[in-house]
Amino acid sequence: MPNYVRARVEGATYFFTLTTQNRAPVLVNNEVRHALRDAIEATRTRWPFTVDAWVLLPDHLHCLWTLPQGDADFSRRWATIKRLTTQTVGRSVWQPRFWEHLIRDETDFQRHFDYVHWNPVKHQLAQRALDWPYSTFHRYLKQGIYTADWCDMSPDLDLD
Repeated sequence: MPNYVRARVEGATYFFTLTTQNRAPVLVNNEVRHALRDAIEATRTRWPFTVDAWVLLPDHLHCLWTLPQGDADFSRRWATIKRLTTQTVGRSVWQPRFWEHLIRDETDFQRHFDYVHWNPVKHQLAQRALDWPYSTFHRYLKQGIYTADWCDMSPDLDLD
């Protein structure tokens, strides 16, 4: 097994991908979605972080977080969120690990920010980002950062 070393920069912004166990399409189920939301809020109370972007898909999620200055412990936060979600729904929800990427600069942030919001379109779950309800796209639409027709042409926003 490879010896994976995670990037740990205090106060940094990270992009995360988490997947459900066996890719089960359970994350948009009301019970699981509410358990996840409550787990995030409980975790943020103890170990704060800012959610910069979020999308919840049936079998995985993507998000951008910014951690407080002097803190790089995203692993503890994810372990707590996963444990609390599993405890609430009474069954295992998550694959054991997650993937993270340290955001390097504003261009990197913007690419990942757009990727998060475009993901339901990429996976053909919605025709437009506007049509997917489980996303921070709607927050940024209200703030004028996105327009309702953003991404209608399905541009290539893959991170490859």
